[in-house]
Amino acid sequence: MESGNVTTPFGQRSMTFGMLASQVMAGEIEPGRSVDKWKIYRALCEARARFGITDRALAVLNALLSFHPKVELSQESGLIVFPSNAQLSLRAHGMAEQTIRRHLSVLIEAGLLIRKDSPNGKRYARKDRGGEINAAFGFSLAPLLARADEIERLAGEVEAERLQLQRLREQVTLCRRDIAKLVEAAIEEGTIGDWETIHLQFRAIVDAAPRTPTAEQAAGTLGELEFMRENIVNHLEFQLKVQKTSANDFQIERHIQNSKPDSITELEPRFEKKQGETSTANKEQPAEPRDEARMNGGPPRPSSGSHSNSRAELKSFPLALVLQACPEIMAYGPGGTVGSWRDLMAAAVVTRSMLGVSPSAYQEACDVLGPENAATVMACVLERGGHINSAGGYLRDLTRRAERGEFAIGPMLMALARANGPVSRRTG
Repeated sequence: MESGNVTTPFGQRSMTFGMLASQVMAGEIEPGRSVDKWKIYRALCEARARFGITDRALAVLNALLSFHPKVELSQESGLIVFPSNAQLSLRAHGMAEQTIRRHLSVLIEAGLLIRKDSPNGKRYARKDRGGEINAAFGFSLAPLLARADEIERLAGEVEAERLQLQRLREQVTLCRRDIAKLVEAAIEEGTIGDWETIHLQFRAIVDAAPRTPTAEQAAGTLGELEFMRENIVNHLEFQLKVQKTSANDFQIERHIQNSKPDSITELEPRFEKKQGETSTANKEQPAEPRDEARMNGGPPRPSSGSHSNSRAELKSFPLALVLQACPEIMAYGPGGTVGSWRDLMAAAVVTRSMLGVSPSAYQEACDVLGPENAATVMACVLERGGHINSAGGYLRDLTRRAERGEFAIGPMLMALARANGPVSRRTG
């Protein structure tokens, strides 16, 4: 590198390696290279944070570019501008000269300008006899031309990050709206679920998000909200499927109990019969083979394969859901409460006797449905006792339908849960 390509500042201003590096880069500009000065200025405005400059410094740079006579920056057209501070102040919308000097220093330290001082520190140009400028002292715009590719690349990165952040914030807004609307709809419809806790978790995520997040922070918030939304949607879809696939079973069940008073549902003793009164139907009804085997002292008849299949298909529901749908059963548990499945089954035995359901009918329900589901059905029968004429006959009918795969507990339980709503008591 030739020594003529290096210039040092006037007066007490010190020389730095950053200034030297800018001058070296300016001396390596390819011949014939040119860029649109306003295009590179707009790119620099986009990427100003990467260069550590402010909008006031960019206003000063804009004023300097306005003194360059051509739109294109090139070595052939000259890269040095030499306005006075007074002229710069006018084109910088009246900015104070002291402020202008401070922002000029910022631009020089950022490597976007080169100060080319005259022997006396003044800014001027010397022309030859033909009127051509052969020497100029002021500020060189060569770094803008030399770093044009870098400035445009950084501007592209900043714009991509800004668009990514904008998309993330839009997705966060949509996800927040979805969760809020879904939780509100679930609460209004009385859908089973701990919606109060879910809402509190949702508010905690939203309140923890910063007001002006970075792309990384917005992505983290979006991930948490999307996970919560997916869980809510899956929970609601499951309940919709249960209601859709089993709603007809529940309607048929109500039709059977109301429209056939002389059917098998009347073969069991009524709940309201007086003490000591016998049922003629029970006397005339022959004992079932299973009961005869037990009466004769022989082993009980083994359950058929359909019993095991029905039990595999009828999966027990959460205990909390059963108690929410059938709160009356809790009064018959040990100590007046139900805290486990064992307590619920004990309460079902008590209510079985109280409702007049024979031991054989309840045992058959346990064989076909399973002990937990049989206790759940007894809780539902107790909850709807005023609408059922014969609890024992009703239980036998449900058991036979379950044996044929025509009965599901879900619709009955969901209907009662919606009717009763959430209860304040919780299980252990």
